[in-house]
Amino acid sequence: MAKKPKKQQQSGGTPATVALSASGTAFTVHSYDHDPASPSYGEEAAQALGVSPDRVFKTLVADVDGTLTVAVVPVAGTLDLKALASAVGGKRATMADPAAAERTTGYVRGGISPLGQRKRLPTVLDASAQSHTTICVSAGRRGLEVELSPADLASLAGAVFAEIGRG
Repeated sequence: MAKKPKKQQQSGGTPATVALSASGTAFTVHSYDHDPASPSYGEEAAQALGVSPDRVFKTLVADVDGTLTVAVVPVAGTLDLKALASAVGGKRATMADPAAAERTTGYVRGGISPLGQRKRLPTVLDASAQSHTTICVSAGRRGLEVELSPADLASLAGAVFAEIGRG
């Protein structure tokens, strides 16, 4: 009798935390009670975790010349679309359709993680991350963050560092 394949996702885990555990990367999971009325998922995470907003990064999905691309920038700032396009050798970037971002990554808005995505997308991590020992990014669910080194995040996500954030 053939064995049943193991599920990718562990009980209580997300694809991001499963990928981190499988890689042997050092990381810490932080959870908090998400308030659906919060106007900013990232700012809410920084406040709930007691972490400076320049160490908490949001994961955004943009369309660069027809290719969905992930941008990871501090929650305290915004994404420079022109810089993102340039970082991946493109000409023009716009924010992706939210439904396309959710469908392609396998995560919901406010919980999109740069790790464990359904389809691996080109990824750019803002260069400011390199000034921190660790940063926090979504673990794949609203109210759940992972803290890890920027170098480990870049390695696991196949990301390049570039100055793509403003403010």
